[in-house]
Amino acid sequence: MSQATLGDDEELFGEAANEMREDVESSLESAWEGLPSSDDVWETDADNVLGVLNGLKSALDAGDAEDHLRDAKKWFTMGQRADAFEDADDLEEEIADLEEAIEGIADAGEQVGELTSTIPALRGTLQDAGPAEDDDADEAEADDVDKEEEDEE
Repeated sequence: MSQATLGDDEELFGEAANEMREDVESSLESAWEGLPSSDDVWETDADNVLGVLNGLKSALDAGDAEDHLRDAKKWFTMGQRADAFEDADDLEEEIADLEEAIEGIADAGEQVGELTSTIPALRGTLQDAGPAEDDDADEAEADDVDKEEEDEE
């Protein structure tokens, strides 16, 4: 191979490495954008606990973030194996941070899902607990009748 060809190959490899890094960075950016915003998770306009939980469950959707993370990891792994990145510590750290955020969202979503199915059952149990409401109403009516009779005497 001639020296010019080797130089061209090196230049092409450098361009490919830069493009690969840009692909990783672009995928990471898209993944971060795909996560729910903090306001979506924090604020609500529901009228009751079940409404809050359902809204939160909907908000805790990572959307396409997982797909973008997978793309970033794919190109990052390829770039590392090809030794295409001069310094990839920042990318590796951002990938780890993003994975942690997505896992946290998934864990919270599971917990909210459990509460969403538990709270209505708990409400029903509490409504059914204690003395029957009809008995209380009958007792109150009897007390009112007794007071009326005493007042008449």
